[in-house]
Amino acid sequence: MLGSTHGTLTTDFRARVHACGESPRTAVHSTAAPTAEDAVAVDVSGRPLHADVPDLDRFFRPESVAVVGASDAEGRPNTGITRQLIAWAERVGARIHPVHPTRPTVFGLPCHASVAELPEQVDLAVLLVADPLPVIEELAETKVKFAVAFASGFAETGDAGAAAQARLSAAVQRSGLRLLGPNTNLNAFEEFRDDLDGPAIALITQSGHQGRPVYTLQELGIRLSHWAPTGNEADLETSDFISYFAEQPEVGAIACYVEGLKDGRSFLLAADRAARKGVPVVAVKVGRTETGARMAASHTGKLTGADTVVDAAMRQFGVIRVDGLDELQDTAALLARARKPQADGVVVYSISGGTGAHFSDLATEAGLTLPTLSRARQDELHQWIPEYLNVANPVDNGGHPVGDWRGRKIIDAILADPAVGVLICPITGPFPPMSDRLAQDLVDAAEASDKLICVIWGSPVGTEDAYRRVLLGSSRVATFRTFGNCITAVRAYLGHHRFTASYRSPFEDAPRTPSPSYRKAQALMRPGQQLSEHAAKQLLRAYGIRVPREQLVTSAAAAVRAAGLVGYPVVMKASGPQLAHKTELGLVKIGLTSASQIRDAYRELTDIARYENVPLDGVLVCQMVERGVEMVVGVTQDDLFGPTVTVGLGGVLVEVLHDAAVRVPPFGEDQARAMLGELRGRALLEGVRGAPPADVDALVEVVLRIQRMALELGDELSELDINPLMVLPRGQGAVALDALAICR
Repeated sequence: MLGSTHGTLTTDFRARVHACGESPRTAVHSTAAPTAEDAVAVDVSGRPLHADVPDLDRFFRPESVAVVGASDAEGRPNTGITRQLIAWAERVGARIHPVHPTRPTVFGLPCHASVAELPEQVDLAVLLVADPLPVIEELAETKVKFAVAFASGFAETGDAGAAAQARLSAAVQRSGLRLLGPNTNLNAFEEFRDDLDGPAIALITQSGHQGRPVYTLQELGIRLSHWAPTGNEADLETSDFISYFAEQPEVGAIACYVEGLKDGRSFLLAADRAARKGVPVVAVKVGRTETGARMAASHTGKLTGADTVVDAAMRQFGVIRVDGLDELQDTAALLARARKPQADGVVVYSISGGTGAHFSDLATEAGLTLPTLSRARQDELHQWIPEYLNVANPVDNGGHPVGDWRGRKIIDAILADPAVGVLICPITGPFPPMSDRLAQDLVDAAEASDKLICVIWGSPVGTEDAYRRVLLGSSRVATFRTFGNCITAVRAYLGHHRFTASYRSPFEDAPRTPSPSYRKAQALMRPGQQLSEHAAKQLLRAYGIRVPREQLVTSAAAAVRAAGLVGYPVVMKASGPQLAHKTELGLVKIGLTSASQIRDAYRELTDIARYENVPLDGVLVCQMVERGVEMVVGVTQDDLFGPTVTVGLGGVLVEVLHDAAVRVPPFGEDQARAMLGELRGRALLEGVRGAPPADVDALVEVVLRIQRMALELGDELSELDINPLMVLPRGQGAVALDALAICR
């Protein structure tokens, strides 16, 4: 029986969390004050553990603005843009300086022939020119802080455009200024309502029009503070704005429309900052399908990245991913304004049993918790609701009271239950005066309670007084138009607060110096080659991952001696640097129990290899391990995030079942366990049909050890696959029965 090695190492590996990804650009201006250690802190792979927050105050609220290419000529595109910029500058209190080589004035303002002739150092230069590159070089000499380039024809157009964008980006790097765009628009200079209060939504979009639904939330009384249309992100990117917005006290939620992430590590660091600040980030990320990915690349010239990896990275750092723009606006609005929940329980309150049952089914299926109200609470509700109606949850009132105080009493009693954190009232259609009184009672109760009240106004018209005046007039009631959007938003709201309550930045624990394992592993690496199974298992041994007792032999006689040392029964496998799928070629023999079987198996394995023209470094004689759950654990390289770690159900059906979970380092033990919880076949680890529970602790430890390997060998290891990893019964550990490793 194999003993366990994981007991004394789990704590050590929890502390040695790993980090990966690409290095972000260091911001020129920073509102944060990183320590000297933070400024140079990198993980063991050389990737940064800290990113400065760009100081964008003078971008959104400049004191002086230059408009390069300004015009007031009728019929010219730049004329309308210039007019809008002048109006925006007046609203934010900025001095504006038109720049044009031939115009003495623009809209009555003195016009300057070139950037060099500007009367003062400006905070922001808006470039209304077809080629912004020469202007960037001029702006560098005048110490301009920010510039915006509207011009298109860059990375979104193909290779030539990408080369032009690379030249622009290099010029920006040299200049010291920060650039928004190119291929952006005027969304940053929209007029935002200043008569709304409460926490605001900050908006980031790579495609300007996709932010319109969120922008129009202002018409429903929801405040918007900023809009960053990032365009092609030659310099300033989505991650910069997430980091900046997370530091702004007025921002209650960040809403994003993302087509492609520029840099994986920058995004992780920005999401980490928002998580530490408790600021929810809600994102639509296109590219779930091959078609969507192609469209995204053609529009912004960005790498979409493998969607499963993007999805995992967002989830592990608390970014709430939604599918539709309607979900984006509703979820961001709720998260921006709702107070911290006092409980996770959701109660459904309706005037129809059918409505309550329907909504409860959908909510439960989505993972919301609908607790049964206590008997005492049900008895209290039956003072005002007939006995024959169900009040356990959902609560069916049979028709909200209109003529007296009972309706408010019902709502207050539900909210008083300590298990209830959210009350949801679906109103499928207006039914005056009942729906009007119900809406008013819900608003009054919300104003007097710290608990969240959500209303779904199902009328397709949306012009009713109860909806427009009563519900939308309250900042304390979250109003939705569909069941689905309400459920999505409430699930995100409860999930966000659970996540941030226990969140600890994994970058704080990321290893910064190589382990002794790394030095052992380096000696085994063969650049550009696939390692043999024997060599791959030595790599695993270097990181403390158990493999079976085995010997590599080159003769039948040696195989017999090895079997005696390993112990019958044994497994024999061909081992060579070009072997990936041995079972399909018949190069694995299991359950061998005698010397004669060993000799026969050796001859057969070498004959097959010779026939298939597969070079061998020998034949492995391995201990046979039968009792356990077959899993797969591995490392793959993602173009955006770097090395990623995968765990799933293994064995011969791994490519059929596709039951796996992935994480982007850094992550800790909690995320390793969460990966197992995502598997459809996780019940196998708990023990089914009389099988004992598997050693989940040992499996988690293997995942963490593989993460360390991924970090330390991330630039040298293209792919690692342990399949199967046999997870033995609880307390007995886990054994890597086979391994594949490909060096970069």
